[in-house]
Amino acid sequence: QVQLVESGGGLVQAGGSLRLSCAASGIIFSLNDMGWYRQAPGKQRELVARITRTGIINYTDSVKGRFTISKENAKNAVYLQMNSLKAEDTAVYYCNSNGYKGVYWGQGTQVTVSS
Repeated sequence: QVQLVESGGGLVQAGGSLRLSCAASGIIFSLNDMGWYRQAPGKQRELVARITRTGIINYTDSVKGRFTISKENAKNAVYLQMNSLKAEDTAVYYCNSNGYKGVYWGQGTQVTVSS
């Protein structure tokens, strides 16, 4: 059974930082592309950052230079370091895996940035 469990969300003031973590089980982590998505109220879920199994990294334009995605294959974990947070970053953040077993999502973690 594949499970993705996010942690690290919370309430932070604009300009602050948070680090999200996603622990994966049930998959061979190194064979999966991993990503972070977010969904704000009334908006569609969007890709924030993705790191492929070969280490290629992509960011959505609005977070470039502020967010950093990384992973530790040995710990089956992927992280999202978020700096210089803005009110518009407020959303539920979801961990995503895409690989040989299909596509899976975590339950989400709320990030709220107060202005």
